[in-house]
Amino acid sequence: MINHRAEIEKFDAMGEKTGWSYVFIPQAVANQIKPGEKKSFRVKGKIDGVEVSGVALLPMGEGDFIIPLKADLRKRLKKEEGATVSLSLVFDADFKIEMPDDLEICLADEERLMQQFLSMPKSHQNYFINWLNSAKTEATRTKRIIMIVEAMDKKYNYGQMIREARAKS
Repeated sequence: MINHRAEIEKFDAMGEKTGWSYVFIPQAVANQIKPGEKKSFRVKGKIDGVEVSGVALLPMGEGDFIIPLKADLRKRLKKEEGATVSLSLVFDADFKIEMPDDLEICLADEERLMQQFLSMPKSHQNYFINWLNSAKTEATRTKRIIMIVEAMDKKYNYGQMIREARAKS
């Protein structure tokens, strides 16, 4: 378990990360959590006493990472940009997201679609699954399943799918 204090920062113009709030994790600290890791990985523990699990550390180059702080987590922390937080984190080896049944049924209709989905890194699969699971209505969920199936057909990753959808809007 590492203990680290950091300031909540916010990206100005940074492509798809524009507007994100995050905590910077230097390489030395990341190496204490998961030595030598250069790709995204998940951690669990506490941020200012708030229990967290399955939180992603995203690589930022040079071995440094960030932890994106979603709005619901910032609300629980009662903190925004400029505030300092205390992190007590450990690698979350047990982290797993299950594929929803409705998505599995739709991808299984054509074996190549399921193979495309499963060939993606686990972190990319999780982007799709979390996005699908965040749908608030059944109509939105159905629309998102269709988009995921079409993305697998075109061999798109999550970012490519979202960019194409924005371009159509």
